[in-house]
Formats: sequence, C-alpha cells, structure tokens
Amino acid sequence: MHLKNQKKAYLFALLTVLFWSSMSSAFKLTLNAITFDSMLFWSSIFGFVVLLVINQSGHSPLQIRLITKGELRRSAIMGFFNPFLYYLILFKAYQLLEAQLAGTLNYLWPLVLVMLSGIFLRQKIHLVSYLALLISFIGVVIISTKGAFSVFTIDQPLGVILASGSAFIWAIYWILNMKDPREETGKITLNLIFGIIYLLIYMVFTDGITIPENIWGWVGCVYIGIFEMSFTFVIWLKALQFSENTAKVSNLIYLSPFLGLFFIWIFVGEPIHFSTIVGLSVIIAGILLQQFSKTPSESSDNV
Repeated sequence: MHLKNQKKAYLFALLTVLFWSSMSSAFKLTLNAITFDSMLFWSSIFGFVVLLVINQSGHSPLQIRLITKGELRRSAIMGFFNPFLYYLILFKAYQLLEAQLAGTLNYLWPLVLVMLSGIFLRQKIHLVSYLALLISFIGVVIISTKGAFSVFTIDQPLGVILASGSAFIWAIYWILNMKDPREETGKITLNLIFGIIYLLIYMVFTDGITIPENIWGWVGCVYIGIFEMSFTFVIWLKALQFSENTAKVSNLIYLSPFLGLFFIWIFVGEPIHFSTIVGLSVIIAGILLQQFSKTPSESSDNV
C-alpha cells in the first residue's frame, strides 16, 4: 500500500514539475497578445473559477456565510501579495526580459524564504545559509550580466530588479500562508477574489482591461489560470499527501527550471545562453547547500 501511494506521489509531483516548467513559455507567448496586467486579470478569473469548482467538490467546501471577519482580513492581506503584487511584478519582468532570465531570477525565492523566516518567524539562521545566499547571488550576477563580468552591464536593470524582487514577494506570501491554518483550496479561492478586486482598482487608474487580440491570448490566459494558479497547486498537495517522505517529492521541483529552459528553447524560440545554464546551476547549488545543511527536524518543518 505504501509503495502504491508513493508511486502516486511521484506521478503527481512529476505532473506538477511538467506544468510549472511550462509557465515561463506560457507567460512570454501570451504577452504577445495581451498586456501584462490584463494577462494577470484574465488568468486570475479563470484560476478562480477552476479552484472554486475544485473547492466546492471537495470535503471542506468554502461556505461564504461562515467566513469570519478575521478570515476576510487574512485573505485581504494575502490576496494583495498573491496574486496581485507578486504576479504584477513578475509578469512585468517577463515583459522586459527574456523568459529564461525572468524565470531563473524568480527562482531565488527558496533562499529568500529562509532569510525572511529568520526575521519574521524568529527561526535560527545558520552561517551556511548566508554562504548559500552568497553563492546564489553570484548565480544572479552571472545571469544578469550574461557572463560579461569585464564590462558588467545589465541590458534591462528594471527587469532584473523586478524578477529578483518577485522572489521576496512570494517568500512573504509563503510565510503568511504557513501561519494560516485554513483549508488550502478555500483559502486560496478567497485570496483570488481579493486579488481580482485589487486588480480592478489598479486598472481603473491605469489603462483599463485589455481583451486578447486573438484566440492564442485566450488560450494562454486559460492555461496560466489553470496550471499556474489553481489545478497544479492541488495536485502538488496530493503529491505531498501521498508521499511517505515529503523530501522525496519536494526535491523533484529542482528539475523544473532546467526543464523550463528546454521548453523556452522549443516553444518561445529563445537561444539559451550558456551563462543562464551556469548561473541557474549556481543558484540551485546555493539552494541545495542550504537544504541539505539543515537538521532532519528543520527539514521537515520547512518543507
């Protein structure tokens, strides 16, 4: 029975890796047909619908009349960070940068999470974690400069700042999520409602909502809404639930950025820079150094 469940865990985890790996390509291709903020709006709408259906079909459906003021307040805060602020910053970075750069720089979030956990959760940060952060920062420099250390120029400094900064936003959201005991699908559904409200307010003061110019824009928004914002999160939870040890499936996530580069090369048509591969490898090395330096109890607490 345990072996059967573990096989299910690996299947769900590999599906998660497959879907998440395709996101950089999906973001970049969809941006050809719609503005970055409208892409977020429509994707959030589709994600909300799918997640609401999943939640209402589950064992603990969200019941509006039972939602407390405290839960509304929590979702108002969390919805501001994700989907509103996080994806607004990330999608703008994808508009400015090559998909391979934006996606790779965003992958700093596991290390940022460790640093912020020390500040907000008062967790002890070991010296090796600071070394891991330094190593990954070197990877960021390699990617941002495309390996041109002698001239040290960055083509799109704002894009680099936004892509790297999105990792901080996601880490803050993840800390808030860790401290929120509510059922996951209902909680994120409510967060999405607030995120959509924030987006509507934002668009009133900007350029308004853009409708995709062709069918591929709609396809992209639907795909992002389902496989980035809703369904994939559910199957990832399933992978963690079926696995006898969360580390067995969690470590598969490190395949995602490398597979993502392959998809970018195939579907977006970007030539993958050698510096991107080197820089990404350095970032992953920093993350793995931090992960495997933890004691077993620490590892289980932070998965």
